[in-house]
Formats: sequence, structure tokens, C-alpha cells
Amino acid sequence: MSARIVELSRVAAAKAAISPEEEALQEPSVQQFQFWTGASGQRYVHSVFSLIGCPELPKAVYLLVRRDQHDRRTVLRVGRTRHDAVSLNLAEIRHRGAQLGANEVHVHLLAKSERERRRIELDLRAAHFPELSVERKSFMRH
Repeated sequence: MSARIVELSRVAAAKAAISPEEEALQEPSVQQFQFWTGASGQRYVHSVFSLIGCPELPKAVYLLVRRDQHDRRTVLRVGRTRHDAVSLNLAEIRHRGAQLGANEVHVHLLAKSERERRRIELDLRAAHFPELSVERKSFMRH
């Protein structure tokens, strides 16, 4: 058994020297939880991962988010994973996230059925992209 001495002041100084965007890219695990509110007023808890550190995902609802240097978060996309292959879900999320300039993935894992995931996805989409939701609904009717 070996021990390693870590000077916490150096770790804190090194961490303070990098931007939140760089930190998000370096962090391999869950950073925190974030609540997002849908158009219905319902709040949904999401686990927050960096785009690179996001693990393989089962069927879930996700938000691709860009967090800036002032910790402001902008939702770029609301979606849901659709594949039984968890690695394919992750590959699609990373690909789309990179295209949009996202640096975080916010994942809601508590929905128990495909119907519930779809309802949550639409609720969140309507809250964050109201003009697109209206266009999409009218497009779907025709």
C-alpha cells in the first residue's frame, strides 16, 4: 500500500486557473444536479456531465447545454435517447453536441416509459424553444 501527499492549495490554484468550459471538458463524472422547468411548470432534475465525460446512456431525456465563462447556461437542444444500445445513444449525443457547440449534457433518467420520456421532452422543448414548438406542432398536423 502506498500513499500520496496532495497539496490542496496547488490543486485549488490549478483549478482556479482553468475556465468553466475547460473544467467541463476535463471532468469525467457527474458535476452536479440541475433542475429544469417545463412549459407545464413541472420541474425535472438532471444529472450534469461534460460533453466529453458523459457516460453511455440508457433511454433518457437530455439537454445539450453551453455553459459560458460566467456560468450562464444556454439550452441548445432538448431530446431523448432512442436506442437500446447505450454506446449509440452516447455517440449521437456527442456528435450533435459537438455540432451545436455544447459543453454539457444534462440527463433526466427518472422517466419510466417511452411515453413519459416523450412527454417530458416536449414539455422542456416547449419551455425553452416556444417558437419552434408552435411551428413543429403546426407542421405535424399537415
